[in-house]
Amino acid sequence: MRVAILTLAAAMLPLSGCMIVDNSGDRIVAGVPERSVAEVETLPASELAALIASGQVVLIDVRTPDEYEGGRIASALNAPVQTFDADAIPRDATRETILYCRSSGRSKRAADMLAAEWGTKVRHLEGGIIAWQDEGLTIELPTGS
Repeated sequence: MRVAILTLAAAMLPLSGCMIVDNSGDRIVAGVPERSVAEVETLPASELAALIASGQVVLIDVRTPDEYEGGRIASALNAPVQTFDADAIPRDATRETILYCRSSGRSKRAADMLAAEWGTKVRHLEGGIIAWQDEGLTIELPTGS
């Protein structure tokens, strides 16, 4: 009987897994807290335009300074992806931070970095400033243009 119980217990051990949940609700696997992976999503130009109009967005242009100076979406701050520092990006609890670039490749990379650093969902403009202009939305041009 004792052998049967020990055999049954040994057989069930792999099924029990190595996961527990701590008091905060975070899963701990094999003694190491499991870090949640924040999502990165895109949003269309029309949705971004509505958010900008309502004042609900901190807009970050991750293109080069030359590209930024050549024309940008109004109210955008410049934080080039080549020197991107998540700590330098302003965080505002009342507004969503959204990134964009020329076509959405660099903004995706920057959004991945920001989401990993902040641990929150980060969105970037689908199709970048090209899609913005294709929708007929305006950009700020340098003075004298």
